[in-house]
Amino acid sequence: MDYQETLEYMYNQLPMFQRLGAAAYKADLSATYKVCSLVGNPEKDFPSVHIAGTNGKGSVAHMLASVLQEAGYKTGLYTSPHLRDFRERIRINGKMIEQDYVVDFIQNYHEGFEQIQPSFFEMTFAMAIRYFSDKQVDIVVMETGMGGRLDSTNVVRSVCTAITNIGFDHTQFLGNTIEKIAAEKAGIIKKDIPIVAGIMRPEALSVIRQKALDLNAPFYQADKFWKAIFPDESTMALSGSRDVEVARFPLRGDYQLYNLPVVASCVDVLSEQGLLIPEAALVKGLQNVVLNTSFAGRWQYLNHPDANGLRIICDTGHNEDGLHFVLQQLQRIQRKRLHFVLGMVNDKDVDAVLNLLPAEAFYYFTRPDIPRGLDAAILAKKAVEHALKGEICSSVKNALDRAVHNATNEDLVFVGGSTFVVAEVVG
Repeated sequence: MDYQETLEYMYNQLPMFQRLGAAAYKADLSATYKVCSLVGNPEKDFPSVHIAGTNGKGSVAHMLASVLQEAGYKTGLYTSPHLRDFRERIRINGKMIEQDYVVDFIQNYHEGFEQIQPSFFEMTFAMAIRYFSDKQVDIVVMETGMGGRLDSTNVVRSVCTAITNIGFDHTQFLGNTIEKIAAEKAGIIKKDIPIVAGIMRPEALSVIRQKALDLNAPFYQADKFWKAIFPDESTMALSGSRDVEVARFPLRGDYQLYNLPVVASCVDVLSEQGLLIPEAALVKGLQNVVLNTSFAGRWQYLNHPDANGLRIICDTGHNEDGLHFVLQQLQRIQRKRLHFVLGMVNDKDVDAVLNLLPAEAFYYFTRPDIPRGLDAAILAKKAVEHALKGEICSSVKNALDRAVHNATNEDLVFVGGSTFVVAEVVG
């Protein structure tokens, strides 16, 4: 198989949650242990910073990896889902895994996978840990997929764990209360290993704190140590054990102010463990996070051939908590009219999201190009129940083109509702 044929095998033969949803979900780690054994159990060959959370874990993972890279460490980064290229999920110092490695890995372990029948995520995780071990990384920043306790990544050797926040998402798998979801995320906490907790609901924080106490894991509440602000349109400032100013900080979403204390606290924990992370590395790592890791889709301004100065913003926020911050920030932007390209997947709480959206916007209802994508007509019908007006579009590209065509330079176009909608506009 060549690279393209290998990808087709992976996408079509292995159950893939981002495409199929519940059909790809595994409610235990048995297949994970089998694929780890198949590839030689490399999951303990390197130290990992293990990050979970309902929102923000991807941002924290990319920022922390960038900081470690600037500090001179050969840094692995494992994240999901990808936006444009499968290889985005597995990086070392920002460079994606080589196509040849992907092909060789599948060829080498093809027969074993046929017997184990892993999910797409389990197979990808096995590829990542084998790759990081083969390349002898110094440290890995490992983002969980969905939960924590039963996530494939939970078999790594953690030296620090972090939970960014807890909100309602994937409730059919993780539970329908904040406490139940927090308990699943808290499953990444390990005995005697420091845990950094982000800003979250008190009932979630209580669950995390108790789990840390039960496991004698040193507990760090990030906002007790660090605060972050945006003093102006280009600068970010951290205050804590010292004051840190980062000019030209590229991630301007307001929600990053909640993620940044988690990053800084993880840096403190790793420094206490003997890693040399000078302040200059923290500053440059945050400043260069997009350059170092190709991080995309978070409060990102887009280009369009017909924009002619029109502002177009996309963001991957896709659940009630994530969209809340995005919408607050959108409301502060001066504009005449808001044009909203909206698509969702069919296993989200659509009504909860639609209930948040501004009635004065004009919507372009569309369907992300994956099997889980919610039909645009169904989305539009539900939107009417929430007094939202708009038109149905045949594709995400068509929706964006229509929005740009209808908008004036005094307007604003926003693209969101799903990571997979954003994936189709950032490439």
